[in-house]
Amino acid sequence: MRIKRCRKADVRAEQRAQRCGAHGPLSRYARMYAACIVMLAFSGKLWAQTANPSPSEQETLKPVVVTATRIGASPFATPASVDVVAGEAMRNSLPQINLSESLGSVPGLLIQNRQNYAQDLQIAIRGFGARATFGIRGIRLYVDGIPATMPDGQGQSSNIDITSIERVEILRGPFSALYGNSSGGVIQVFTEHGSGTPVVTPDVTFGSYDSRRHAIKGAGASGKIDYVMSASRFTTDGYREHSATSKNLLNGKFGIQLSDDRRLTLVVNSVDLKAQDPLGLDRNQFRTDPRNVALVAEQFNTRKTVQQSQGGLVYEHRINRDNDVRLMTYYGQRETQQFQAIPPAPQADPRHAGGVIALTRDYGGIDARWTSRLQFIGQPLTIVGGLAWDTLDEQRQGYENFIDVNGVRELGVQGRLRRDEDNTVRNIDPYLQASWKFAERWTLDAGVRHSSVRFSSDDNYIVGVNGDDSGTARYRKTLPVAALRYQAAQDISFYATVGRGFETPTLNEISYRSDGLPGLNFSLQASVNTSVELGAKARHERGSLTAAVFQSRTEDEIVSAGSSGGRASFRNAGRTLRNGLELALDGEVARNWRMQAAYTYLDATYRDGFAGIPADNRIPGIARHMAFASLGWAPPKGWRAGAEWHCLDSMYVNDSNTEAAPGYCSFSIHTGYVLQQDRWSVDAFARLDNLFDRQYAGSAIINESNGRYFEPAPGRNWSAGMRAAYRF
Repeated sequence: MRIKRCRKADVRAEQRAQRCGAHGPLSRYARMYAACIVMLAFSGKLWAQTANPSPSEQETLKPVVVTATRIGASPFATPASVDVVAGEAMRNSLPQINLSESLGSVPGLLIQNRQNYAQDLQIAIRGFGARATFGIRGIRLYVDGIPATMPDGQGQSSNIDITSIERVEILRGPFSALYGNSSGGVIQVFTEHGSGTPVVTPDVTFGSYDSRRHAIKGAGASGKIDYVMSASRFTTDGYREHSATSKNLLNGKFGIQLSDDRRLTLVVNSVDLKAQDPLGLDRNQFRTDPRNVALVAEQFNTRKTVQQSQGGLVYEHRINRDNDVRLMTYYGQRETQQFQAIPPAPQADPRHAGGVIALTRDYGGIDARWTSRLQFIGQPLTIVGGLAWDTLDEQRQGYENFIDVNGVRELGVQGRLRRDEDNTVRNIDPYLQASWKFAERWTLDAGVRHSSVRFSSDDNYIVGVNGDDSGTARYRKTLPVAALRYQAAQDISFYATVGRGFETPTLNEISYRSDGLPGLNFSLQASVNTSVELGAKARHERGSLTAAVFQSRTEDEIVSAGSSGGRASFRNAGRTLRNGLELALDGEVARNWRMQAAYTYLDATYRDGFAGIPADNRIPGIARHMAFASLGWAPPKGWRAGAEWHCLDSMYVNDSNTEAAPGYCSFSIHTGYVLQQDRWSVDAFARLDNLFDRQYAGSAIINESNGRYFEPAPGRNWSAGMRAAYRF
């Protein structure tokens, strides 16, 4: 009966996939959500000295406090590399479609748009996550404290709603290990809190390749209840052939102030994605016709559908002046169906898993945390203790991607069942952290987390020579971190941090063995890294300057063993070494003029040879040099304008270092106008990206077995849009 129900679900998913396109009306769920928003709204001297604004022009801003180390401190006082990007900066003069639009100013963070929504963004922090051929690996993602990374380390950004973001924190370096498995870096997204009288904000954006985005947001507060809700629909024909996409996204955050010391927050989110998959191009195709696709992509109609809904509750209680408790629980469901470009011939092997992947995932967890503020030897001591538990139940099925009817073969459709298994992942992680200001200028931070992750698989497809491939694997590691900070002056500080992290393979990475045999690849080992970092920070009333040097040594690095037809396998590669430098500048150079600049140097190499790959080869997917600069003029009202410059060094796309994506520099300009009139505020913009029409690879598929490594970036392209906020 279970298989029968799943087949019916697969038929429904197939019908949804066939409706994939770049156009169509807003779904009825999005319309209902938008209507609810409206109803709720109706119901209720760094570089140079410059002149200070008049008191009437000054705004009272809340000091920025980051949660990256869970202690709660300003970015300047945090003994780690951490950047904060404001949500408003992610919306101003930007289409608000991808995180890659607005996070280029963060050093050490490489975030690339594949122009392929079937495979998500390609995100790496200091080289961790660069191996990902799809989805996000090696780093942790959170939205309002709720994991967007599964307990096996697989993450996705498709459910992040830029419309309602308040800020994004990006943590890099050894302190990331305190978040457990796959924490080579941490990206935390925090959405806005509703306050004051209701505000409704419709938003529309148009762009090249018939790209369209419509959104609406409502926010406000009434008594002890506050709310923020948003809904958006994005469609595009895509820069390349066979890359049409449609995505509906709903997001809600509701807070209840139970008392002066107790607060309950509900966060809900839903995404419905349908995307064609253009796959990669070989070098000749990339050079001669970057908008084209591999023939097999059209032959098999490669595509992907995703439906995900999740919710979480956060309870915060200030017990007394010195003690807080925070309880978080979440639950979600995710259904995925992917059609791959695997020819029928390999599927003749009775042990082959087929060319269609159908996944149903139920996931959830809790995080319980206690914070105490004490005195130790007459000096302030903050202690945080907690326990995280996460669970993932996956039903994975595989089908042939063809059917034969009366001697005629039809490709790109769901055929016979070829794989059926139930997989589970469980992790339980106790953690303890402390921050002790033991002298006027000195602070010592330390923490430890014990991470235990268990994988298990029950094989339900045992047919003929395809035997029982059930199995289990367990990964355990104790992860210590320590940091020492010295504040040399009121606005200058130095720190040193050391820590150990680890990364298990994800379920997707162990789903296929590199030898082609059936069953999960339980021979994959978890990688373990030891990282050190030295940093300096300087601040001024008009800006900041940060610098960091770091080194990471990894054992049993997980690398791609090959990728073909959308299917990837992985293996361990021994020891690797990453040495790097990061510099960042953010400041107001004159009244209403702001400049940002960032530079990253990252040398990542294999220390051991493996599978014919010599030692000292560069790790693919990691550029040695990366730079960003921007200059913007943004008065509170009236005309605005700005320019951005992105530059990325060439990077190898395979372990043998025989192919590389060429380096490039891309230039963008934008302008806009802000109008405020009574209860209305209107913000319109227009921008040109890749102004000089450079041809380059926006991302790469690492170790693609057919040589189709390159995912081309668009040439010169435009976008324009308008937001209009009305306060009731």
